[in-house]
Amino acid sequence: MGQHQSEQPPPDPRLPPGQRRQRGWPVLHYGPVPRFKPHSWDFQVFGATADAERTSWDFAAFHALPRTTVRGDFHCVTKFSMLDNEWSGVAARTVLDLVPPDPTVTHVMVWAEYGYSANLRLADFADPSTVFATHHDGQPLTAEHGFPVRLVVPHLYAWKGPKWVRAVEYMRADRRGFWEERGYHNRADPWQQQRYSYQEQEGDGPPR
Repeated sequence: MGQHQSEQPPPDPRLPPGQRRQRGWPVLHYGPVPRFKPHSWDFQVFGATADAERTSWDFAAFHALPRTTVRGDFHCVTKFSMLDNEWSGVAARTVLDLVPPDPTVTHVMVWAEYGYSANLRLADFADPSTVFATHHDGQPLTAEHGFPVRLVVPHLYAWKGPKWVRAVEYMRADRRGFWEERGYHNRADPWQQQRYSYQEQEGDGPPR
């Protein structure tokens, strides 16, 4: 008799190459969890704004901005993916509408506590699914997952969405963020497995 082999289920088409489905949300970050100080917390937009001014919202004002809810996957470069998440918060598109960038802007740098940063092409930042999330699956974010605000960019690897976001800088040229300076790919498309800087092709990022 031939040896029976159990059939493997077909791969989930929503999983990028090299990813596995994760149930539950692991806590991964660099450095300590910052202490939230509501009276001094603010969210700023600066750099090459259309009016050359800096805009900031305090905690109450930011949370009073128009809100959106999107469904988006979460792909970590450590090879786990969480599918069908519900993210609620302020759309990045709303920030762009309220504080328009100068027409020459091509990229943004998203700044978080402790000087952590992640750079994005303006087109990725402006994607309808990109959101400054305050809630995940209907529940407020915990401190370990980025409370009060984290950026979520579902179509890129998750390191492009910093926890504990405090500011957005509009830029006229690309500049590498925290992990991009430390060997991670400048663009971070999970469907192309753009994990590390040695995989970059010409035009993927600024010279190293």
